[in-house]
Amino acid sequence: MSEATFGSKLTMNLGPRSYDITLRRGALQNLYQLADLNRRVAVVTDSGVPPVYARQVADQCREAVIITVPQGEGSKCLRTLESVLQQMLAFGMGRGDLVVAVGGGVVGDLAGFAAAVYMRGIDFINCPTTTLSMIDSSIGGKTAVDLGDTKNVVGAFWQPRVVVVDADTLSTLPRRHYINGLAEAIKAGLLADPELFELFETGDVDADIDQIIYRSLQFKKGIVEADETEHGARRALNFGHTIGHGIEAVKGIKGRRKVGLYHGECVALGMLPMIESNSLRRRTRAVYRRLGLPVRAGFDKEKVYAEMLHDKKAQGGKITVIKVPGLGCWRADTIPVESLRSLLGLEG
Repeated sequence: MSEATFGSKLTMNLGPRSYDITLRRGALQNLYQLADLNRRVAVVTDSGVPPVYARQVADQCREAVIITVPQGEGSKCLRTLESVLQQMLAFGMGRGDLVVAVGGGVVGDLAGFAAAVYMRGIDFINCPTTTLSMIDSSIGGKTAVDLGDTKNVVGAFWQPRVVVVDADTLSTLPRRHYINGLAEAIKAGLLADPELFELFETGDVDADIDQIIYRSLQFKKGIVEADETEHGARRALNFGHTIGHGIEAVKGIKGRRKVGLYHGECVALGMLPMIESNSLRRRTRAVYRRLGLPVRAGFDKEKVYAEMLHDKKAQGGKITVIKVPGLGCWRADTIPVESLRSLLGLEG
């Protein structure tokens, strides 16, 4: 297995929208070396992120405002988006200015979308501070907010100027959040990287976290370069998400619901029915147990099915789902929406 040290750099090759992904411990304190901070900068973070990280970024800027939104998926809404945009306007931001996201996937999605729509688009930098955002959501340019209970249905493709992955920020992440994010890396292993999957079976996720993040980003980078706006190969990244988003709508921790499942935990559960090999499904369950991810959750399957009907990938009574017939390979199946019932184990 090739060594990935933190001092690595990947480049997302998208022509004029290309950008570097820098993976280096301590990089957050040296953002000025990687980006032009000599302008007005809105640093967007949330109340669950240690304030020191946003402050480290703001202190490097010529002029900065820190915009802190409430922690949790509930902040991915039009009301919070409007609040962020109002604060950017009050700060006097113009078309040449910059938004920097410092936090997890919610912050990245929200701040990225704010950058995409403010004055028809201004520069955006993503500084992920969770395993989930480092491994997956920080690259690729998908930005969005939710509309009611429907996830990510209002959004835009807006690529960052640079992505800075500083794994030192993981030291303050609660253990369950840390493990939750690894579900997306397991996804990458199942789809296309058997060595990464085997690392979860036999390795040490703490000692190997640099390698896990690097390989996961390498996988996603290749997919995005081949299909930036999700017309073909990029659909593979939805593996586990169709059922996972349904479970999240019913059992996810959001709004006033403080007990339940996190996004990665829901995706982990959503992947299992899409694995066609019984032996690989058993191996995947064993990895979940080893890490502390759920292998089953008691949820109302009829409610989950009802939520899945709202999936933005469901069109004309059909939906495209990603199935994994064996380790390291996948295919897209377009099936009648009713077929989701049998994947959930419902009759009819």
